[in-house]
Amino acid sequence: MVKLTMVARVTDGLPLAEGLDDGRDQKDADFYKQQAKLLFKNLSKGQHEASRMSIETGPYFFQYPYVLCDTFIQKTKKLYLDTRTQRNLVKLNDELYEVHQIMTRNVQEVLGVGEKLDQVTEMSTRLTSDTRMYADKAKDLNRQALIRKYAPVAIVIGVVLMLFWLKNKIW
Repeated sequence: MVKLTMVARVTDGLPLAEGLDDGRDQKDADFYKQQAKLLFKNLSKGQHEASRMSIETGPYFFQYPYVLCDTFIQKTKKLYLDTRTQRNLVKLNDELYEVHQIMTRNVQEVLGVGEKLDQVTEMSTRLTSDTRMYADKAKDLNRQALIRKYAPVAIVIGVVLMLFWLKNKIW
């Protein structure tokens, strides 16, 4: 099982890239990194045979098949030196610029939607306050309608009661 993958320059042992294949053994990761860095330093000083490609350290083995990495590195190097690749890079940059423009427009549209949402929120607040005013006015109108409807009856009853009271007092 692979615990750590690390790419380094053999000439000076400088680590170029690394990756843990299993995040569960995080406590052992520092130990593996330390061992790999020591291995690269020893290889850069010529203390190990480069043809061996495997070094045993306790229960673990460090593998370095340099030839396979070298062919990949050489292919990648040629790819970037090729003029056709340069044209492809220009094309890629143009496409990235287009994507950037589209993303900028999308962000501006989102900001515009945000402004519209603010306007809708403001209108909703106004409608809520207008609704409260309407409800209060409706209560007042209902009260006035009740007064207009029952005030004449109450006055007549009041006058009749006053007449009975006066009649009883006089007699």
